[in-house]
Amino acid sequence: MNVLEALGLSTPVVQAGMGGGVTSAELAAAVSAAGGLGTIGLSDPRSFAAELHRAVKLAGRRPVAANLLVPFTRRAHIDACVAAGAALVVFHDGAPGRWIAALRAARIPVLCSAGNAAQARRALAAGADGLIAQGVEAGGHLVADRPLAVTLPEVLEAADGAPVLAAGGVADAADVRALLSAGAAGAIAGTRFLLTEESRAHPGYKQKVLGAQRTIRTMLFGMGWPLAHRVVPNAVTERWCARNELGPQTVRAFNRMSAPLSRLLPVSAQGPILAAQRVTVPLYTPALPLAGMHPGTVDRSALYAGETIHRIHDIVPAAEALARLTP
Repeated sequence: MNVLEALGLSTPVVQAGMGGGVTSAELAAAVSAAGGLGTIGLSDPRSFAAELHRAVKLAGRRPVAANLLVPFTRRAHIDACVAAGAALVVFHDGAPGRWIAALRAARIPVLCSAGNAAQARRALAAGADGLIAQGVEAGGHLVADRPLAVTLPEVLEAADGAPVLAAGGVADAADVRALLSAGAAGAIAGTRFLLTEESRAHPGYKQKVLGAQRTIRTMLFGMGWPLAHRVVPNAVTERWCARNELGPQTVRAFNRMSAPLSRLLPVSAQGPILAAQRVTVPLYTPALPLAGMHPGTVDRSALYAGETIHRIHDIVPAAEALARLTP
């Protein structure tokens, strides 16, 4: 029995844990209530704890997961997962042994993302119960630099029997079916759930994704977290990524030097910094525009989305999005 079967899901689909506040309790709970696995993404510890508690309550007896971005994870996030009764925790961009041990001691299974065999082996050595094989097609921050068709078999082999979920390029039921046939225990979808009524993404952000003709893999929005990420274009990428999608070399160098900021600054500082960002000054945090923010933030912040934009054309309720993904 794999980790998703143990949770009693009726469909092997997980809503990606989109961080920064874009995943509402209503979104995660709607996915879980419909038979998938909804996930609360990382935000500041207080907001994260409140949202996770609400999601678990709204989902009734259905399981709800949590997604933690390793550079920004604090002890308070781990405590919130235990207190709320998270059914599963996913770590992205690392495998922190002490946090994995704390969660497993609370009988919460842990998965870690991996974009190659080396990352997969490190995660299992750190105590992870399973893995998420990510492909470079995925939206958001990338631990992979190759397509899922390459990373999935490599991670499956390194997993040596441990369950492996697959993320990247999941837009419909045919994608899920293909990944299950390839050996994945389940599929993770992000952009499809970003474009739902329950998503807290700014309406202008959603419209940018729906109207985009392409995505780019860049490092422009890397202040404090210099990991490559996939976004749709906006005013700042058009200005600063025209010559090189990754962004100006000087900006990338500054972002690498700023990496310690993720451990020094509170997650709650992302919002005020985002409000101060300007198109003319290439200093951008990983923060994304949320509903209620000034419309101008859409053109000066990260608009994360995967390559599935070419096959997703509407905004629907979360339960409908899950139904379209169900084999």
